Amino acid sequence: MSAFNAIGEEREIDREEFTADNEPQPTWCPGCGDFGVLKALKQALPEVGRTPDEVLTVTGIGCSGKLNSYLETYGFHTIHGRSLPVARAAKLANDGLEVIAAGGDGDGYGIGGNHFMHTARENHDMTYIVFNNEVFGLTKGQTSPTSPKGHKSKTTPHGNAKSPIRPLSLGLTSGATYIARTAAVNPNQAKEIIAEAIEHDGFAHIDFLTQCPTWNKDARQYVPYVDVQESEDYDFDITDREQAQDMMFEAENALHEGTVLTGRFFVDERPSYQDQKKDLGEMPREPLAERYFDEDAEWERSYDLLDRHT
Repeated sequence: MSAFNAIGEEREIDREEFTADNEPQPTWCPGCGDFGVLKALKQALPEVGRTPDEVLTVTGIGCSGKLNSYLETYGFHTIHGRSLPVARAAKLANDGLEVIAAGGDGDGYGIGGNHFMHTARENHDMTYIVFNNEVFGLTKGQTSPTSPKGHKSKTTPHGNAKSPIRPLSLGLTSGATYIARTAAVNPNQAKEIIAEAIEHDGFAHIDFLTQCPTWNKDARQYVPYVDVQESEDYDFDITDREQAQDMMFEAENALHEGTVLTGRFFVDERPSYQDQKKDLGEMPREPLAERYFDEDAEWERSYDLLDRHT
């Protein structure tokens, strides 16, 4: 019952509450950018008033998949590329939970690319953090969907012949309503962006640049970076889709030319999937997961409930 009782609880929250007792010390490689994601999350969650009992962290396979082992929240470690379907189901069952999904660039943009596209299109209310290190790290350095053209690895020994996908543009085209890019080398910005994404009502997509010093030694460490909101060289309206699209295209080109552009790229106030379903009368106002704690609740077949969301 703690996941229900804790929701809306007002008290001061210490970031160390999010340090897992079972694995307090992460075992990522020294210098890995994944440490930056974990630190930013531990700082952002107390800042927006969330307690460990209010948060579910769903991860895929890969180095990023260990995130929920190192973060003291509810956790679900899925199979490769499937963090978003599980996260969606959890949010539909208990929309009082703060749902955070995470995965690597291969997990999120490759194996789970279809789920990414449709979760964004439907605008499910959750935060999705993609650890983007431009390589398959856990499986020892294979070329990934974000690896630059010409990248040499065990799977492309003569150089990658394919152009990398454009993560920000993909999020915009698919329908995400909050899109940002940050980097492990910019911890203050990372914390602020994650906090904004958590508070956003809709699908928030964060392309989080995480350096891999073990299997992607030739990659830039994403420094120096430029915050597009702070720089006088960039002026665009993040609520204007056309201007956001142009800025994303420029940022995605610049990344492989030596300029790392980070910041907020797009924000839209389109209603979330959950709110739309409630307004249509196809989703109850109270969490589905909570109703059966009432002894007088009438049990329903799961098929009758889930069929509405296919």
